Amino acid sequence: MASEAGPERRSGSGRTRSGSGRSRSGSGKGTAAGAMRSAAVQLQELLGRPPESVSALRPTDDGWEAYVEVLELERIPETTSVMGSYRVTLDTDGDLVSYERTRRYTRGQIDRRD
Repeated sequence: MASEAGPERRSGSGRTRSGSGRSRSGSGKGTAAGAMRSAAVQLQELLGRPPESVSALRPTDDGWEAYVEVLELERIPETTSVMGSYRVTLDTDGDLVSYERTRRYTRGQIDRRD
């Protein structure tokens, strides 16, 4: 077992906690890239559909919030396929706390700015 020294402590799960309160592990969950991967993988496990992309990510006081785009209904032509945008909340360890679908749209649809 690793010895405890300084502000960094290693838990039995292999995660390392720094003095900042953000956890880090070999998967990089304490980083933006790690949070993006974690949100996509865990949402796929729950929905049974692979995510297309992570369209937004922001740190919060309690972890991370991500918006993940998922193909919900594949159609031909591809531009008529139905997509879902999901808000995913992760804790500081990168574990999914909640998710909700916030929008459904066709793949060919673009956002209009007024």
